[in-house]
Amino acid sequence: MKYHKIDQNLFIKNRKKFTAQMKPNSIAIFNSNDIYPVSADSTLPFAQHRDIFYLSGVDQEESILVLFPDAPFEKYKEILFLRETNEHIAIWEGEKLTKEVAYTTSGIKSVYWLQDFHKVLKELMSYADTMYINTNEHYRANVETQTREDRFIKWWKETYPAHKVERSNPILQRLRSIKEPEEILLIQQACDITEKGFRRILGFVKPGVWEYEIEAEFAHEFLRNRSKGFAYTPIIASGNNANVLHYIENNKECKDGDLILFDVAAEYANYASDLSRTIPVNGRYTTRQREIYDAVLRCKKEAEKLLVSGNNWHDYHKEMGKIYTSELLGLGLLSKADVQNENADWPAYKKYMMHGTSHHMGLDTHDYGILTDTFTEGMVFTNEPGFYIPAEGFGIRLEDDYVIQKTGLPFNLMRNIPLEAEEIESLMNQ
Repeated sequence: MKYHKIDQNLFIKNRKKFTAQMKPNSIAIFNSNDIYPVSADSTLPFAQHRDIFYLSGVDQEESILVLFPDAPFEKYKEILFLRETNEHIAIWEGEKLTKEVAYTTSGIKSVYWLQDFHKVLKELMSYADTMYINTNEHYRANVETQTREDRFIKWWKETYPAHKVERSNPILQRLRSIKEPEEILLIQQACDITEKGFRRILGFVKPGVWEYEIEAEFAHEFLRNRSKGFAYTPIIASGNNANVLHYIENNKECKDGDLILFDVAAEYANYASDLSRTIPVNGRYTTRQREIYDAVLRCKKEAEKLLVSGNNWHDYHKEMGKIYTSELLGLGLLSKADVQNENADWPAYKKYMMHGTSHHMGLDTHDYGILTDTFTEGMVFTNEPGFYIPAEGFGIRLEDDYVIQKTGLPFNLMRNIPLEAEEIESLMNQ
């Protein structure tokens, strides 16, 4: 892995938090992701399932984690099953985790080779009453591909139909939504790498460059700083492309007078960052562009005041709707009649700001978190207001990542990334 070794104590803490919420005499099992095929002998790069990584730190395919806190024998309370390395694998793929390295990574002493899994599981199931299965219950999930976890669950239910079933996801949704200090430092590292990429492109962008060239500059800076690359598919949207919320083609020439909306950020050690900025191709905002920019920035600053302990996602977004409406009235984009006649299910401001202002962030860009839970110290949220105006040929979004504090305003993990229009113009014209 490119990233520096993570202290095993993080994963030990995470397992303790999870097992403390398991029912008596129960087992929980977590599988790695598959390596997905493309065609012929080609595959996509491996990306570890975030849950097994969160609980073990193991970042390798074909790995299985078993947690059985009430096991009758100490060696069965925590077990890792790993693909056994051999000389052939070492030559062609590189050596896989040894049992010793797996222990130093995870803090788990019982490490078996994968071929022993079914034999050991059969014994464990004779002691247990309940199995925790790990299903994807994220509110944005829409997965058509059968995963390794899905196949295991199907096989387990057919093989052990008499056991009771519980779900791991409701526990993990809340545990993963509140970050340990070590996790916040890893997210901060991802944000710092993102900052380097953004500062790099401020000196690169000029009329005539292509969106994909800018993408390449980001990728260069991310990779040279120990990131695997982008935390999500990058959006580099010049001109009217910014009004396509998930524009990812990145294949247009950047023209003089246009704005470029970036939604680009680095990952580090599987932890995401999430940044949006909007800059002028020629280094100077027009009067109208600056007017809209400053309005979006005011919305962002108002949102910061609401990302506080005790608030909740639904009330927060309701209040942000009022702020957007006020700003859009001031910009002349909405009239009082638009607001008076608005549909309560799709308020007038949604014509220009149609996505949410914030989402949980962490091991996933849209991370685990129950939207009805109150904001709690250690939660990490994006803050990403935007106004999208096809009739004027541009859209503006500004986004940073924040940690909820016990009291007071949130901590901005992207506090050092240029944001004010004057600073961006200054850096672009050095």
